[in-house]
Amino acid sequence: MISLLGTLRKLREAPKLEPVTLEIEGREVKLSFRRNARCKRMVLRLTSDGMGAVITLSPRASKVEALRFAETSKPWLIKTMEKRSPSVPFADDHKILFQGQLHTIKATGGRRGLIAYEQNELIISVPGEAAHVSRRLKDWLKAQAQAKLQQASQDYAAAMQAQFRKLTIRDQKSRWGSCSAAGDLSYSWRLILAPPEVLDYVAAHEVAHLKEMNHGPRFWRLVVTHCKTAKQARRWLRDHGRELHRYGVSP
Repeated sequence: MISLLGTLRKLREAPKLEPVTLEIEGREVKLSFRRNARCKRMVLRLTSDGMGAVITLSPRASKVEALRFAETSKPWLIKTMEKRSPSVPFADDHKILFQGQLHTIKATGGRRGLIAYEQNELIISVPGEAAHVSRRLKDWLKAQAQAKLQQASQDYAAAMQAQFRKLTIRDQKSRWGSCSAAGDLSYSWRLILAPPEVLDYVAAHEVAHLKEMNHGPRFWRLVVTHCKTAKQARRWLRDHGRELHRYGVSP
């Protein structure tokens, strides 16, 4: 009885922790907290619908400790959330997103040639041996992303009176873009899969960091002044950004 009363007292005295929002892969994930008097170490789990996460912690654990635990657990969260969605390989007859629209991959075989993009029919034709379709298509998508992001970054840099040193394309898991203190921009090639206004917004976001290395009011004012579709693009990334990581897994 004494042990039970002590447990209940600990729970009553523990401060209630309000939910917070984590940004993961451009998607806002609601993080809730649940105290358990018998909890000896923090445990992080996805909610049943896979749309949020819950941290179980002891009555004495602080919110700062819980948030630090959530931050270090982001790689696990990303990996676990990805497993909830089926992967789509770059292979013949599979449908993939390209600039926000579903396109069908057509492996044409024969001799190696240039990849053809048939916009009206929503088809991407990939010539060459079947074994090389995935690699060739991914290289083509990266080149498309490089060209679009280079142009968008240059346009926004001119509009914001900023300069960047170099631009690289990567496959980050936890962010869509970044801006270093030295003025280097880095983007995920998967932005080419999203609608054009989403790619455009991420470019505006990172170029704005050349002027404001924070997410304060002046930063957001700069973004929305030069990118009129920023709010819609952020919403799209929040709702659909995680889906972009489904594509490109080898069969």
